Amino acid sequence: MGVTLVVTDIISTKDLLDGFANEQLAVIIMLLIISNMISQSGIVDRIFGFLSSKETISPKAFLFKMMSGVGISSAIFNNTPLVALFMPYVHNWCRRNNHSPSKFLIPLSYASILGGCVTLVGTSTNLIVNGLAMESGLPSLEILDFTMAGGVMFVVGFIYLYFFSDWLLPSKASFQDEAVENGREYFVETHITRSSKLIGKSVEDAGLRNLKGTYLIEIMRDGNIISPVSPKEILEEEDYLFFAGDAGAINDLRNPKLGLSLPKACSLDEAKSIKALEVVVAHNSRLIGKSIRESDFRAKYDGGIIAVHRNGERLEGKIGDIELKAGDLMLVLPGLDFKSRTQTNPGFYVLNDQVDEDNNDTPIWKPVTLILGLILAIGLSFADFPLFKSLAVLLAIGVIIQVSSPNRIRNSVDFNLLLIIAFGLGLGKAMIVSGAADQIMNYFDFGAAGDQAWYMLIVLFTITNLLAAFVTSKAAVAITLPLALQVITEHQWDPVPFVLIVAFGGAANFITPIGYQTNLMVYGPGRYNFNDFFKIGLPLTVIYGLVASLILAQVYNLM
Repeated sequence: MGVTLVVTDIISTKDLLDGFANEQLAVIIMLLIISNMISQSGIVDRIFGFLSSKETISPKAFLFKMMSGVGISSAIFNNTPLVALFMPYVHNWCRRNNHSPSKFLIPLSYASILGGCVTLVGTSTNLIVNGLAMESGLPSLEILDFTMAGGVMFVVGFIYLYFFSDWLLPSKASFQDEAVENGREYFVETHITRSSKLIGKSVEDAGLRNLKGTYLIEIMRDGNIISPVSPKEILEEEDYLFFAGDAGAINDLRNPKLGLSLPKACSLDEAKSIKALEVVVAHNSRLIGKSIRESDFRAKYDGGIIAVHRNGERLEGKIGDIELKAGDLMLVLPGLDFKSRTQTNPGFYVLNDQVDEDNNDTPIWKPVTLILGLILAIGLSFADFPLFKSLAVLLAIGVIIQVSSPNRIRNSVDFNLLLIIAFGLGLGKAMIVSGAADQIMNYFDFGAAGDQAWYMLIVLFTITNLLAAFVTSKAAVAITLPLALQVITEHQWDPVPFVLIVAFGGAANFITPIGYQTNLMVYGPGRYNFNDFFKIGLPLTVIYGLVASLILAQVYNLM
């Protein structure tokens, strides 16, 4: 998109690249790095270890602890790694207590979003809006400018989710439980090699007819598909057998007695393999758009992808040819180095890894130093000490005391997100320079609002939120903020509430799974569909837009 804007002379190359020199972008980078350093230290696991406690607590009590922990933390720390850390806790607690994960994963995501809207540093969307406003000549927002409306909405949203989420959300079985019933959760490919004892046997005689929790879908032989598979079908050398089933049952296919082997592109040394892990492909993963074979997953991460689940979609063909998408669940056989190679990778999240807050040898004082330093940096910003300088010093301290190494820091940076943010700043300039902002204002007949500033706040929230639901929050605020600036100029209103409402409209994204990264993270594991998000997210969005607009109008004397 950025290249198109330059080639068509809508903006200059300098305007496009200025986004990379924006101070708010640098602040976002450092906040993400510091947040990841704290997360990787293991202190978050220790703090939230009570969630994996084996003591029996009610679903409501668990929901309260989960949402309060994630929500409050998200006001200071980046919410994406927080949700990633909490997902195994939720998954394990639900499995242990026989509850559906679908009752908790959307509240987990929404609580992180609500908490992130409480402060300027709570979400990258807030910082992007602030950067765009500063580029337009407005003063920087203060850390707590968001707190009045964002804090009230955190409480309102918390109460809404606490009392209504169980009623509005579906109760769907976990992947493993559902797979046992219908045998169609994970898709895995196996191969009959020359030395296999299955050659010449029928499917029934080979013991492949009545596997517990696993179903033989089809056989590929010389490029031809045999489906459905008859129990009398004779197995031949070089046959590819495609199964569907739950994680545990697919693990059983590795039993040497069956005589099946995983394809070379997906196999690992059996001696160093452990129990298969369920891994979610993140929204920003470099795996997206690549086939499993092209991803070279085994060489890069010491893990073999043996199966893929895509929210009920029927997958066909060789597993190595499956093109991965955001939200896919992969069944991975991890090698000894899998955990060390993937700890700093933001491209996927392990759903069912063993949670063990005591298995981290990082001295507790190191991450505590970073947490206290971050709180101090935010506090100093109230005294007009630049947040950029405070975070730069804190980052250097983190490296010096060896909370993380330069290599791990480099690997943990989400470069795709940084490109989106930087080019988003250029898109905001293009909206004004090209006259697109004026045309959109005329199309929506913003003049009909007259001097009713509170009405304009609602309109801006609605437009930003709808755009964010389909084109991500970063792009949405870059498109909508120029409209807000036009309104401010026309009516000579205080710019702060209008900048804030654009930020809220972009970040408070509840109605689709694709508008915000944490929604997409829980989409597959919760086995949700778009309607699930719309059903619970639409009322919350309407409440958020109306209440936040009214609070801002009251606080800034716009009514």
